[in-house]
Amino acid sequence: MGTLWSQESTPEERLPMEGSRPWAVAKRVLTAIQVLGLLLCFSVLLFYIFQNCGPRPCETSVCLDLRDHYLASGNTSVAPCTDFFGFACGRVKGTYNSFQELATKNKNRLRRILEARNSWYSGSGEEKAFQFYNSCMDTRAIEAAGTGPLRQVIEELGGWRISGNWTSLNFNRTLRLLMSQYGHFPFFRAYLGPHPASPHTPVIQIDQPEFDVPLKQDQEQKTYAQIFREYLTYLNQLGTLLGGDPHEVQQHASMSLSMTSQLFQFLRPLEQRRAQGKLFQMVTIDQLKEIAPAIDWLSCLQATFTPMSLSPSQSLVVHDVEYLKNMSQLVEEMLLNQRDFLQSHMILGLVETLSPALDSQFQKARRKLSQKLRELTEQPPMRARPRWMKCVEDTGTFFEPTLAALFVREAFDPSTRSAAMELFTAIRDALITRLRNLPWMNEETQNMAQDKVAQLQVEMGASEWALKPELARQEYRDIQLGPNFLQSVLSCVRSLQARIVQSFLQPCPQHRAVNFGAAGSIMAHELLHIFYQLLLPGGCPACDTHALQEALLCLKRHYAAFPLPSGTWGGDSLTFLENAADVGGLAIALQAYSKRLLWHRGETVLPRLDLSPQQIFFRSYAQVMCREPSPQESYDTHSPPHLRVHGPLSSTPAFARYFCCARGTLLNPSSRCQLW
Repeated sequence: MGTLWSQESTPEERLPMEGSRPWAVAKRVLTAIQVLGLLLCFSVLLFYIFQNCGPRPCETSVCLDLRDHYLASGNTSVAPCTDFFGFACGRVKGTYNSFQELATKNKNRLRRILEARNSWYSGSGEEKAFQFYNSCMDTRAIEAAGTGPLRQVIEELGGWRISGNWTSLNFNRTLRLLMSQYGHFPFFRAYLGPHPASPHTPVIQIDQPEFDVPLKQDQEQKTYAQIFREYLTYLNQLGTLLGGDPHEVQQHASMSLSMTSQLFQFLRPLEQRRAQGKLFQMVTIDQLKEIAPAIDWLSCLQATFTPMSLSPSQSLVVHDVEYLKNMSQLVEEMLLNQRDFLQSHMILGLVETLSPALDSQFQKARRKLSQKLRELTEQPPMRARPRWMKCVEDTGTFFEPTLAALFVREAFDPSTRSAAMELFTAIRDALITRLRNLPWMNEETQNMAQDKVAQLQVEMGASEWALKPELARQEYRDIQLGPNFLQSVLSCVRSLQARIVQSFLQPCPQHRAVNFGAAGSIMAHELLHIFYQLLLPGGCPACDTHALQEALLCLKRHYAAFPLPSGTWGGDSLTFLENAADVGGLAIALQAYSKRLLWHRGETVLPRLDLSPQQIFFRSYAQVMCREPSPQESYDTHSPPHLRVHGPLSSTPAFARYFCCARGTLLNPSSRCQLW
């Protein structure tokens, strides 16, 4: 049975059949019209969303200052995908130094605090800090005292032949006084550090000396000789300023430099000792006496690290046994035939150390030497610094907790502290999440690592005792200010050394204190220091060793592929650990920030700065590194600033995505590594 069609049909029934060509064309036209309509509506909707719900410009004074700061420091003509350091830091003339600017701002704030008229509790930390600062600023009194205070110090040490008044005292007595009373170590360094097998246990460490002469193992002979000539001129000035006969001074200064050169030749580079498996050795004081018999180790160390109780069986960490053997032999030879020159070498070193606390003649001689040395090492001339800046730095060195408390009271209101705590919590949570997904960690190690992070506590600001006047009085009770600035400095040196020893002897708290000084990535970088041990050979027996080594090797190759700026170096194993923390710190901070964007609305951008919130995140990371590397920072275990920017950013896929970097550019490589 079928249905009979009516002779009259509807308009729809009169359309062409679906399979016919006219129908197909008509359908495509209709579909195109519908799509265009949808796209038009969607475009209007997107415009509305971005205008009303997207990131809005922040017009507060803080945001405008930050915008101006970015514009002044960066160079937008540089391509961000090939040189983000230049994009963020390389203004058209020179390189912006964020550390220097921040340090200058903080010192200006501390200066205002120290020069404000306040009444303090008698004997409190605040009162002594203010008295010390004012004594430092009283250049008239320092000039009037002249060389008298320093001559008194030299006499207490037995004098020297340069001045014609010399008493041949016991060598080890002089060395003991230099180490314990003046913080001066002419032949080696001795300090408290964590025990290699038990990080929470302090142990005395005997290390190579730090020479005031800027020498390097691979220095050209010509430069080496020029540096020594300039330094000889400087030592001659010191001796004549102290009343020495020029001819006598010349002899003793030359012999002192000769001894410095010999000691320098005894040094073995860190990488050489590492390759030989002799980074350090555990020895007792008795054993050290056999290795280097010229030094009375027990009496010198006991005086330096009072109130520790030492015995001949006390264990020490020695970093370079061969150096100590050669140093001891040289000292013994000089004690037999040139005892007066040995005394002069120690006194000259002390005068160099104390010269910043002396009158303008010593300051002028030091500035002239610094200028000459910078020329020889091809560094730009150092700008003259105002007196107040040096006095702020010295006050901060000796009264750091008290000055920190004053700074925090002024700079950090409750809302700032709350924001800092919130930021740290977000970083900590992101680190815990990341630890759960590391392929080279087994479950047991992951649980251990997460527990460590979860137990961290945050302390902002200064030590509790610094905030309480009665406790601060006890902490600084051994500081006697006066009768002259040099004696004030020496009293502060002794007090600081005693506080350092005492802090090591106190029970170690079961949490890590984190002071808020920088944001996100720096916090995460510092947190990753907890897990350095896991990356060292044998440091994580339960881990997937193969996967861990593959990740470490990948990261080493990644960093080795970057060109280094002229005059810089790639560092050693310690630098590699810092590189790993840089990469991990940036990834953790980005993870925390991305999570925050999901849960919190109202993100803003900087006005008239063509950067998205994510681009501002990466720009802010780079901004922290804005400075030029300096040859004077050879002790720094971090990579040069360029590498600290490009290494982590090129390891982060999101950076290439947000800056639309083409595949294969420097900061969007074809392969990446994941360690943390």
